Amino acid sequence: MADPQMLTTGAETRPAPVPPTPRRRLGRRQRQRLGRLAGYLVFTLVVLTVVAAADWGRLADAFFRLDVASSMFPEAITVALRNTIVYTLLAFAFGLVAGLLLALMRLSSVGPYRWFATGYIELFRGLPSLLVLFMVGYGVPLAFPDREIPGGVYGAVTVGLGVTAAAYMAETIRAGIQAVPKGQLEAARTLGMSHTRAMVSIVLPQAFRIVIPPLTNEIILLTKDTSLAYVLGVTATTIELTKFAGDALNTRVNPTPLVVAGLLYLAITLPLSQLVRWLERRAAKER
Repeated sequence: MADPQMLTTGAETRPAPVPPTPRRRLGRRQRQRLGRLAGYLVFTLVVLTVVAAADWGRLADAFFRLDVASSMFPEAITVALRNTIVYTLLAFAFGLVAGLLLALMRLSSVGPYRWFATGYIELFRGLPSLLVLFMVGYGVPLAFPDREIPGGVYGAVTVGLGVTAAAYMAETIRAGIQAVPKGQLEAARTLGMSHTRAMVSIVLPQAFRIVIPPLTNEIILLTKDTSLAYVLGVTATTIELTKFAGDALNTRVNPTPLVVAGLLYLAITLPLSQLVRWLERRAAKER
């Protein structure tokens, strides 16, 4: 009986061809896992290459001089950091109040109110904050020679940064108001509330709960924008972090003050970033 594995051709007998074994394909999760692993390896190699190639001795001498850093304290905190926080809070308060008014005007049924709010928002969202500070600090005294902004540099920074922040906050608040279901307002009106009372008591509290995370992001942006206050001619008592670090850089001819200023900015912005994430998680759970 002939072997089934043998193929006879004439007088010659040779083994029958064996069919190839099909290759096993990787699953989607395995491919994703390998892709992540390859990305980690590439990232690690790049970091190790940069670390190995850097001259850490020169970097430490240029950017991490402890004697230079220690000479900046306590003024870096008691004056520069304090003024940065004060400028941020004042500009945020101004922008929040103005932004709320603009948002309500943007949603108003009165045409001129909507037109003014729309024009304001489009104008100041399109202008750099530095240019607005110049306009407030130097244009207003020329336009009104017998008047000045109360508070000196503090007032000028508040208005200069606040008018720009108001344009962004107005759109954020408007989106929050529109995110509240219209049935809330209609139910309040059915109960006999006026439109103003329903907005204040029912709609706005819910809207602000929605927009708290983006408004917190606006605080972070304002904190960094306070570095532009130097254009208004700050003094030793009104100086903020960036100007303070720049003066220290020129005095000590060493960039370590810039690193110190950066760390102090991070001391403000990193906790705020964590707060934003916590608020977003909380809002997601409530929804």
